[in-house]
Amino acid sequence: MFYLSMFFQYVGQYMKTRMQYRADLVVEIFSDLLFQGVNLIFILVVFGHTQFLNGWVRDEIIFIYGFFLVPYALFSAFFNIWDFNDRYIVKGEMDRILTRPIHSLFQIILERMELESLFGVITGIVVMFYAGTNLGLTICWYDPIIFVVLVLGGALVYASIFIMLASIGFWSDARTSIMPMMYNIGNYGRYPVDIYNKVIRFTLTWILPFAFVGVYPASYFLGKTEWYVYAFMTPVIGIVFFIFAVVLWNFGVTKYRGAGN
Repeated sequence: MFYLSMFFQYVGQYMKTRMQYRADLVVEIFSDLLFQGVNLIFILVVFGHTQFLNGWVRDEIIFIYGFFLVPYALFSAFFNIWDFNDRYIVKGEMDRILTRPIHSLFQIILERMELESLFGVITGIVVMFYAGTNLGLTICWYDPIIFVVLVLGGALVYASIFIMLASIGFWSDARTSIMPMMYNIGNYGRYPVDIYNKVIRFTLTWILPFAFVGVYPASYFLGKTEWYVYAFMTPVIGIVFFIFAVVLWNFGVTKYRGAGN
């Protein structure tokens, strides 16, 4: 209850702050929508030159992209820790975090959240609805429940990877970071993994499991029965990786040397 109370207090303060600069908020939302639109246009351009991509039709790729946007939006809203190394390690703000009676990772998540990113959930659902209508997909009564479970699992997968990357900062206080590169690698999860070679496919499934954010869970709704096992493994992979990420974070905190020279 304490952590739940802290969460809503942070959300309340965040909304008050953002409402003071409404124009800036609108610009950020528009920028996110524009970025998502550019990625969608890229898919349309590719299929303007071919009808199939390794057996996948245009609307199936668009559906996967729409699904990907939903867990990615949750990740972007609550795990915005791409600058953790520079801000909290190099500049020493981790010292301030560790003086407070609340888990350090939870506090950083609350400090860095960007709730406007949640608009990506709406965008993703709209894209999925458009593609699903074109594909003639049907929805069963239990599909919304499965959708929520798979989305949460995908968001945990994404969050876990970046928490583990951020944890490296406890051993290395260099300004350089592999976060930008990892963001680019994460984009591969928007597309079917069988269009890549075996090495990339294995990496996106078991090492950096970005495929569990987009293509694998989306395959359930597309009726790709050969991938159902991977689809239902999504929440399991998410929970396992997230637990490992938190354990690594907790261990890393014990190695933190402070901001002093």
